Amino acid sequence: MNINIINELNIVYPHELDNIITTVIEEAIDFQNCPYECEVNVSIVDNAYIHELNRESRGIDRPTDVLSFPMVDFELPGDLSVAEKNPEEYFNPDTGELLLGDIIISLERAEAQAEEYGHSLKREIAFLTAHSMLHLFGYDHMTDEERIQMEEMQEEILERKGYTRDYV
Repeated sequence: MNINIINELNIVYPHELDNIITTVIEEAIDFQNCPYECEVNVSIVDNAYIHELNRESRGIDRPTDVLSFPMVDFELPGDLSVAEKNPEEYFNPDTGELLLGDIIISLERAEAQAEEYGHSLKREIAFLTAHSMLHLFGYDHMTDEERIQMEEMQEEILERKGYTRDYV
């Protein structure tokens, strides 16, 4: 498993968050019953950086909390058969790892949301990571049904690791 956490803009942040990000990524991969070693890149950024990226990639002119850039073009969420059919597109030829994608987290936005929702920054980072990992596995929340499914899966991933809303 190759989880690369990059302090993209040299933001000072508690590095214990790296462990939370790593454990939630690992749990999300297990939750999806992914049989492969995976590669995921996570960048910790500020609001200005994610604002620009959000504008460029989604056409939304404001900062957001997290962006997900999946590498696998899932036909059905969580169905890895597309990667198995096209290993040259989806697996790192040097490591054999499944290239799941990139996660970009705004630390500033995460801090604000943790305060707004009344839970810890650690819990918010865990939530954003779980949410983003589901996007990397092809899930979305464009309809109420999809949103409910994602919310249930996010909560299960977080509960398995003990990151409930009251987590300190």
